[in-house]
Amino acid sequence: MLVDPIKGHTVGGFEVLTEHGLIKEVSDKPISAGKARIVDLKGKSLMPGLIDLHAHVVAVDLNVARMARMPNVLVTLKSVPLLEGMLRRGFTTVRDAGGAGFAHKQAVDAGLCKGPRLYVSGRALSQTGGHGDMRSRSDFIEDDLPCPTCARVGALSRIADGVDGVRKAAREELQMGADQIKIMASGGVASPTDPIGAVGFCEDEIRAIVGEANSRGTYVMAHAYTPAAIQRAIRCGVRTIEHGNLVDEETALLMRQMGVFAIPTLATYDALASEGESLGLPSESVQKVERVRQAGLRSLEIFKKAGVKMGFGSDLLGDSQRLQSNEFRLRSEVLTAAEILESATVTAAEVIGMGGRLGCIQAGAFADLLVVDGDPLKDISCLLGQGERILLVMKGGEIQFDRLSM
Repeated sequence: MLVDPIKGHTVGGFEVLTEHGLIKEVSDKPISAGKARIVDLKGKSLMPGLIDLHAHVVAVDLNVARMARMPNVLVTLKSVPLLEGMLRRGFTTVRDAGGAGFAHKQAVDAGLCKGPRLYVSGRALSQTGGHGDMRSRSDFIEDDLPCPTCARVGALSRIADGVDGVRKAAREELQMGADQIKIMASGGVASPTDPIGAVGFCEDEIRAIVGEANSRGTYVMAHAYTPAAIQRAIRCGVRTIEHGNLVDEETALLMRQMGVFAIPTLATYDALASEGESLGLPSESVQKVERVRQAGLRSLEIFKKAGVKMGFGSDLLGDSQRLQSNEFRLRSEVLTAAEILESATVTAAEVIGMGGRLGCIQAGAFADLLVVDGDPLKDISCLLGQGERILLVMKGGEIQFDRLSM
């Protein structure tokens, strides 16, 4: 049973041949494949590997400021089960939204740990006092931040100010292997001193960052909640808006006109509200959660009505990362199963410039495949939890987890 999110239904009677990490053939007739291993799915569903466009694979603690000071080795080793958990839940590709660097890609690609294919942002760029500034409020500015080009594995962001400062920071992250650049274009929940309604960076700074990304053939993703912050970012050339909870109809229409993607992340606010305080989320962040949480479902309605393309994101931290697949459940209150699956496959692949190569089952695509006990287009709950109903996970033609033979 082949799952097709675009057509919105599942069809039977197909055979799929993979070879050298790619899908070689998809046919509704028998495929002759010589000595190929045959896997009989016996009525189970076959679907593309999932893509999470907003995750933090090194976010091993809900207290982001505390995490930035953890020993590098501790953060690295704690991130290994997080990577494996994402893959087990069916996410064969992840765009890291701040923290992970080129070395994490190398480790996964070399087989040193199991994990999804990574698209990394390096450290997100924040202005002083912005969402990435984790220093507590005081009567003086502490000067004990990690060196911008030193390896603090637990630091999800770095501070840069002024056109020259942000230009250099973007260039450094790109030189160190970032696939795209992340900026903090508004205030946020996890940071201590910035109101959610604050606007990050001036327009000249954002344009400088976008220019550096474009010169390397890539793009900028922007953390932004409010209409003012979102409109400012997209006027300056940002490609994706992360979160966008407080968006209004006018702003959503502008996003559609300019071809900007929305990456909602409802799961993180649900998790922070239910267990954030008990897992170490600072009190000032707990107080900010509810405002954006309540607006989350409404933002989906606004994006959908305006025709904005939505990708799938989760944005979870620490022990809450086990709740990654809850994003499917939360979105189902507004979107159809087909729309949700499209956001985590076809649309997500388009965002990272891999349309036709990821998020689909067609000849020439990477052999990222999931075998599911159930039809997610009829009951998306088969994708929830820790992959209990995902019986097989294949990434790049290699089977990563296999419960079919059990």
